[in-house]
Amino acid sequence: MLIIIIATCGCQKKLIEHPVSKLTPAFFSTAQGFKAGLDAAYAGNRRLWGNESMATLTVPGTDEFTSGVDGNNDINKYANNFTASNGYVSGVWNPIYTFINTCNGLIDNSSHTTGIDSSSLKEMVGEAKFLRANYYFILVQLWGDVTLNEHFQNEASTSASRQPISDVYALIVNDLKEAIPVLPASPTQNGVLPGKATAAAAKHLLAKVYLTRGYSKAKQADDFSNAFNMAKSLIDDAPSIGMGLLQDFGQVYAPGNEQNKEVLWSVQHTTSTAYNGGGGTTDNSLCYFFLMKYDQQPGLSRTIKYGRPFSRFMPTHWLTDTCFKERVNDQRYAKTFQTVWLSNDAAKIPKDASGNPKYSLGDTAVYLPGVDVTDAQINATRYQLVPPRKYTTVVYPSMIKYDDPNRPDVSAASIRPIIVYRLAGTYLIAAEAAFNMGNASVAVQYINKVRERAAYPDGNVTKMDISAADLTLDFILDERSRELCGEGMRWMDLVRTHKLIQRVKLHNPDAAPNIQDFDTLRPIPQSLIDAVITGPKYPQNPGW
Repeated sequence: MLIIIIATCGCQKKLIEHPVSKLTPAFFSTAQGFKAGLDAAYAGNRRLWGNESMATLTVPGTDEFTSGVDGNNDINKYANNFTASNGYVSGVWNPIYTFINTCNGLIDNSSHTTGIDSSSLKEMVGEAKFLRANYYFILVQLWGDVTLNEHFQNEASTSASRQPISDVYALIVNDLKEAIPVLPASPTQNGVLPGKATAAAAKHLLAKVYLTRGYSKAKQADDFSNAFNMAKSLIDDAPSIGMGLLQDFGQVYAPGNEQNKEVLWSVQHTTSTAYNGGGGTTDNSLCYFFLMKYDQQPGLSRTIKYGRPFSRFMPTHWLTDTCFKERVNDQRYAKTFQTVWLSNDAAKIPKDASGNPKYSLGDTAVYLPGVDVTDAQINATRYQLVPPRKYTTVVYPSMIKYDDPNRPDVSAASIRPIIVYRLAGTYLIAAEAAFNMGNASVAVQYINKVRERAAYPDGNVTKMDISAADLTLDFILDERSRELCGEGMRWMDLVRTHKLIQRVKLHNPDAAPNIQDFDTLRPIPQSLIDAVITGPKYPQNPGW
């Protein structure tokens, strides 16, 4: 378990963590123990958001991303080698249950806690319920029917069973309904610390939960209307609680701007070497994963500015060439991907036939124009000119949403917060819910708000507007890619809308030959199945 305390240095606040021993009911009864338990429940999110396991289960193997040269091809390709023993699977499942149990300890034992005033205690329990709902929502989206632990477990167990998703969703919905009234209204007001749960974040999550359940076998007749009403309520209230869409899409993910008025909830990372040591389970490593191998190209070496290229995730041609095809009016392609690299290593600059450098330090070394050019143009260009037909698993547009130029050295992990929920996503939830209610004319209003923002800095924003006749579920998914690509939800978006198989076959040629119907659920970790030695065997998902 982890304690997180707030330390101040000048005007800056930082997270400092210290290990603590085993959780017990008695530990939660003290103010110090309860606060430490809640901080540990928050800290568990660093095991997910920013970690390679979660990213690998949610980003590649979709219509958006395939594997770069260093990616996990077994998962991206849905290959036979992707089995229930894969470490990325247990790397998400195991920590989630650890921290659900921490949340359960807080919720179950709050009535015995002393030293915290009743109002603060209610708010803290609300935070625990928000976190528990988050954790269970990840589980139910990735695995379907899962073990539902509603109460604190102080001792290890050798038996377990799976409960239907209807029960899991019921707990999630109830937790969020109970959390919303006791949480602070907004992350931007009244000194709420970055990363803390708020009613705004809980409303967004509840809208997403209703929307997702509405497509499932556990659907309720009013799920889509509840999703729409909850999202609309948050959007309507946004100005009064200091929230709103930023004018410039590029500023949403600007380094150092992660607490802007569009961000509903983020996961904080830390400078502590115990938890951000480079490659650890709580590192924010996303700054590495989306980068092409620029350091293997002429004129270029690794720099902090351009990042440490792990090349895990490569955008599909559909994402860059089709989904982001509009680049005159829509600014999002230019503000999502890096396509130009300037020479930073004079020793690697190639020579011309006379033995002179083809260009100078600081000149363009690599340019990906995003449109086709002829071989003659390529050969006539001094620098490396790479059109889409020349992309490889080594050279491709690099997504820059997670870049961190402020790391102390090129190998260091990032301590940038991970933005998990933001208001643009709320607009898209409202649009999708309205569409599923048969009200395309309302849905398009919310779609157009997001699209109009994408037209900045041109004042003629309505040129990005679409009509109700243009709107389909596929268009909504396309718009989610333009706005939210690489943000750790695409696999779940496609599963939710029953589009994973179809769109992977259409747009991800690496995965298309292998994906099957059962791939809409991830395998239950084999380590969990093997650990259940009392009572009935723990069921695996079909096909695995």
